[in-house]
Amino acid sequence: MAALTTLSIARRCIPARYLAWYLALFLAFTLTGLAGSLACTGADAPAGENTGPPPVGAPVSNPEPPSFAAGEALFNGNCALCHGQKAVGTQAGPPLIHKVYEPGHHPDFSFHNAVNKGVRAHHWPYGDMPPVLGLSPQDVENIICYVRQLQQAQGIEVRNSC
Repeated sequence: MAALTTLSIARRCIPARYLAWYLALFLAFTLTGLAGSLACTGADAPAGENTGPPPVGAPVSNPEPPSFAAGEALFNGNCALCHGQKAVGTQAGPPLIHKVYEPGHHPDFSFHNAVNKGVRAHHWPYGDMPPVLGLSPQDVENIICYVRQLQQAQGIEVRNSC
């Protein structure tokens, strides 16, 4: 008779009086998840608009590999005012071709953080760097590619340049 009054789930016994509540909760979560996944399939999208995942076997578009030329243009338009042409630094910002910015001390993600969140002054007396608005992660990858190539030309060891 004990088997009729309890249900063993994950090595815990649930008294029969709570069984209906647990089943209702389970069904609510299951139906909510099912409704959420149906909402994301694009079933209500306008005709001709594909919002779902690509079909199996379809080519997946990957971001472009980082580009030196694109990075140079983006750097000159967004960074050079403070960091100088060719990242040599100015009175407003530090030189990014300095050894302190080598990948072992400032890895690529630190550039992403600097662009997205800004940086508190910690190596130089230039003051805080504000976030740089309007750059996508791909834009930042291109800028990193450009800076790492400049660093490599200055004799800084860079393993993964573009």
